[in-house]
Order: sequence, then structure tokens, then C-alpha cells
Amino acid sequence: MNIQKFSAAILCLAALMACESPPAPEVVEVEEEKLILLLQAEAFENSSALEVVKGEGTVRLDSGQWLEFSLNVPISGRYALRVYGESEGGGQLWVEDYVYNNDGRTYNITGHLNFPDQGVRSSQGVDGSPLADTLHPIRLHASKGSVWVDQIELELLKVHQPTPEILTQTMQGNNWELVWSDEFDGSAVDQSKWTYDLGDWGWGNHELQYYTEGREENARLEEGRLVIEARKNDNGHEWTSARLTTRGKVAFRYGRIELRAKVPGGKGCWAAGWTLGDAYVDELSWPYCGEIDILESVGFETDPVTDSGQAHATVHTPAYYFKIGNQITGITDVPNITTAWHTYAVDWYPDSIVGTVDGRRYYLYDKTADEREWPFHQPQNLILNLAMGGGWGGAMGMDTTLVSQRFELDYIRVYQKTH
Repeated sequence: MNIQKFSAAILCLAALMACESPPAPEVVEVEEEKLILLLQAEAFENSSALEVVKGEGTVRLDSGQWLEFSLNVPISGRYALRVYGESEGGGQLWVEDYVYNNDGRTYNITGHLNFPDQGVRSSQGVDGSPLADTLHPIRLHASKGSVWVDQIELELLKVHQPTPEILTQTMQGNNWELVWSDEFDGSAVDQSKWTYDLGDWGWGNHELQYYTEGREENARLEEGRLVIEARKNDNGHEWTSARLTTRGKVAFRYGRIELRAKVPGGKGCWAAGWTLGDAYVDELSWPYCGEIDILESVGFETDPVTDSGQAHATVHTPAYYFKIGNQITGITDVPNITTAWHTYAVDWYPDSIVGTVDGRRYYLYDKTADEREWPFHQPQNLILNLAMGGGWGGAMGMDTTLVSQRFELDYIRVYQKTH
């Protein structure tokens, strides 16, 4: 979907300590098909400390300090977020969304923004930060050094697309019937089935990669298989990779979801085939939307001599998820995990989820007491991705000799049971 021409609101939300009510926003015309929102530094509504002001409209943030704003986002989507400022000695900032959430969570939507020790104005930012069309209380935090800040800019990169087709599978009977698949037999990724997530905002896990869109170096078909390739020092980024999702195309409720894959080894890589609730718009949606991890594999668990590794199956719900440390996970050893094809699957029933590798059952989730335990009556999108680093993939460090890694898939299929 093309983004229609919008006006850009310059959100001069005057500081509450300076005036009783903010002035009306200044509106300027945008020539390109973009929506740009700008927050000026003096528009903060609250602050942990404000010690020094260097010229009009510039605020100094020292390590541990923050500024708080209200941002009314008009369109749900993925945004480029840039902070403008300067530092002497080097400084680091990050942006927190939904400061006053009900779960006591910290939503970091930028990762670390590092300002060089140059003493000249520059912008530091990320692409792909997810924002829903609602009012966002946000904080700009300083985590290292000092930075003179004068502006935050958000540019809409991709509009959030609702999913038009929901497939609900029956799970009664003795026979499996194929209802949807991608066999990866064509010459290019089928964009009637997949869309690309893009950007490098950290993906909630401080990951290193920049997910590209439609770039064959990162996602392509080779001899009847999908290759997702992570590449180091590529295209101006520390790492590039790809993340394919059926969001905006098709979502699923129940069924067997099965994929045949080879995963990469080596410290730092993190391959996954999983589902995310179609209700996801931005980080506040998770884990209420639900998540089913069909396959997760981290490279540091792969033995370079025997080529054995481990497969993980997990679900994340409001009652059980990894950020509160009580997720319910199944783990199993897989021989030749990087060199041989293995079939990973979940059977998703209305009251349980069963995980298997090569037909061998090793995981069961059957907690259905309420919505917090069982959000899986909601449709889910499929996701295939290869991450680098992050809270889990990089937990044992990064293998500095790695220059590329490949996650290969022979197919992904969705079945239902019939009589």
C-alpha cells in the first residue's frame, strides 16, 4: 500500500512547567509521500533532571536522566526514529515507549543510540520501530555520557496492514489435509504469501541485524528452498538479514504448522520459525496477542565437532513469557542440526499445543484457564527469520570469524484434520 501525501505536524508541545497549555501545532507541507512527526526538545512534559540549557531549544541529558513527551501517532506502522544532538566525550540515548503500562514493562524501541565524541550536531537513529495509532507517553533516556538534544524525528516507513484472510482449521478426524503451503519452488520469494519486516530497532531483544526488504542477498530461492542469509558488514550495516511474515496476507487459527529446515551454527546466530498473533501492532500488543515458537535454535548450542544441537519449542502468553522468566519451553537434542534436513512442527488444537521434531513429540502446552493462559483462540501469522546477537542469540558472545550465516527451508505447510 502506498502512503498517501500527508501534512507533517511539528508537535511543539510546550513544556508544562513553562506554560499552562501547549500552542496549536505548526503545520508544514510535505512534498514526498511521507508522514513526518517532529518533537522539539523544549516540548518535554516531565524530566528527571534539567541542569543545563545550551541555547534555545537544546536540552542536556546526562547518564541516568530522561525527558518525557506525549506523542499522538496518527497512523499505525513502522517508523524511522532519529534523535538530533551533539556530544563531547561520547553519549548514548534510547527511547522508551508506553512509559505508564499496566505490566511494569520497559519498552525499548530503539536499542542504543550512540553519539560520537565530535561536538557537532548529528542524528542517530533506527528504522522499523513499531507504533500504533494512539497516544504514546515516551521517554528519551541517557544511558551513557552526556548529549545535547534538540529534536526527535519519526518518519513513517510502512503502514500497518490488516490481514484480509483468516484460515481456521478443523482439528477432529484421523487424516491430515493440506490447506496452505509454500514449497519455495519458484524463482523469487512469493510476495502474495509473504511480506518483509524491515529495520534495525533491536526487535525487543537488542538484536544486531538490519532486516532488509526484497533484497536477494538476504532472502532468495535456490533449487527449491528458501535461503535466509545474514551478512556481516553489509550494505552499510553491522549485519543484514531477512524476516518474512504472512501478516497482511493470511493468518491461521489452529492446525498443524510444519517446516523442514537446516539451521546455522556458530555463536551469535538465532534461527526461528514461529507465529505471532495477528493482533500485534506494536510492543504493547505482546504477549497478549500470543506467540508460538515452532523452532528456535541458537548457534552457541551447536557442537562444531558432532554437529548436534538443540531445538526449542515455546509459547508466550500474558501469564507465561520470557521477560518475566516463567515461559514454558520444550528442548530436545537434534543430531546433524546444521547439515541434515529436519522436520519441525506444532499441532495447535483449541485446547493444547504439541511440538515435535521428525515426528517425535517433545513439547506440550495445555494451560487454558483464562485469556492470560490461552490467547490462542486468536489468529496467528507465520514468521521465518534469522537474527544475529541479541539477548539470547548473543548470550554467549559473537563468533568474530563469522561473515555470513544461512537458514534454509525446504517448505512450510499448514494442515487440518479431517475424517
